[in-house]
Amino acid sequence: MYGLVNRAVEDLVKQMKGEDGWRRVCAHAQVGADGFVAVRSYPDDVTNRLVGSVSREMDLPAEKVLEAFGEYWILYTAEQGYGEMLRSAGAGVREVLGNLNDMHGRIETAFPEMTLPYFFVEDIGDGEFELIYESSRDGLAPMVIGLVRGLAGRFGQRVVIDHVEGRAPGSPRDRFRVRVLAEAPFAV
Repeated sequence: MYGLVNRAVEDLVKQMKGEDGWRRVCAHAQVGADGFVAVRSYPDDVTNRLVGSVSREMDLPAEKVLEAFGEYWILYTAEQGYGEMLRSAGAGVREVLGNLNDMHGRIETAFPEMTLPYFFVEDIGDGEFELIYESSRDGLAPMVIGLVRGLAGRFGQRVVIDHVEGRAPGSPRDRFRVRVLAEAPFAV
């Protein structure tokens, strides 16, 4: 996993539980508390252990941790220099999700060792679409739910998202149904 992901987990934990909370998470996950290099690749197992440890520290199911992290990721990456790239990808959640593969392609050019997921959007109509998430990594569907909610919030939209089809043996895809409800009172 890309080090920026682990740094975002670190930042989120420190905001919620402080330095002591981060040290406890690291001790339980058996990783050093001295941080991660943003542009370095780490084994997925490191991130999985961090999520499990955060789940324990926060007394939340791992799925809820991943959802919260997905929402936080949108804010975090914007602050880490990817905000302009995100703005150029579209003016709403549907448009950005439809352009995410292009944005990931630009990132992969700079970091060819990264393994990024693919997103496909199929319009249903009247503010509703299906999002197909394809990844070599298992168990990240809850993070996708958080990402969609975070994107919607960033663009002043509200969404309902349902995980309608999970990964099956031999299929690296999850399917979500997303409905854009209305504009939120203000954009994030």
